[in-house]
Amino acid sequence: MHIIAAKAICFKNAMTEEFKAYIEQVVKNSKRLAKIFMEENYRIVSGGTDNHLFTIDLRNKNLTGKDAEGALYRAGIIVNKNTIPYDPQPPYVASGIRIGTPSVTTRGMKEKEMDKIAGMIMRILKAIEKGELNENLINDTKKEVYELCEEFPIYEDIEI
Repeated sequence: MHIIAAKAICFKNAMTEEFKAYIEQVVKNSKRLAKIFMEENYRIVSGGTDNHLFTIDLRNKNLTGKDAEGALYRAGIIVNKNTIPYDPQPPYVASGIRIGTPSVTTRGMKEKEMDKIAGMIMRILKAIEKGELNENLINDTKKEVYELCEEFPIYEDIEI
């Protein structure tokens, strides 16, 4: 019964104007990020996005999803390695990464912040591609990530 009750609450929340505005911003943020990556010659598997996430094919950058996921994680950015259609890599390596926007949108971030996030992600990916990834770059990016997160806290009125 608790699952039925949880679904009922979710459906009730989804009917509100606040949720509609939130989910519209989630999609705007996702579209903005995908557009930025496409402008920088990253191939989006579906040619763009109409929802909360998208997958980037990293093969033309000579990167694997596993390498990208690991380096971005070390810099404080969470993405998932993801297979692409007809992926030549095994699933535990993968040729792509999947990026979603609900969590940053929940924090209150909008398109302006997507520009910053895309820049941080591409800085790490380009460094991997050029063989120039180092701890200074990782730490500088992590600091930038934390500063952005502090500007958009998850809970504004709770002190930890």
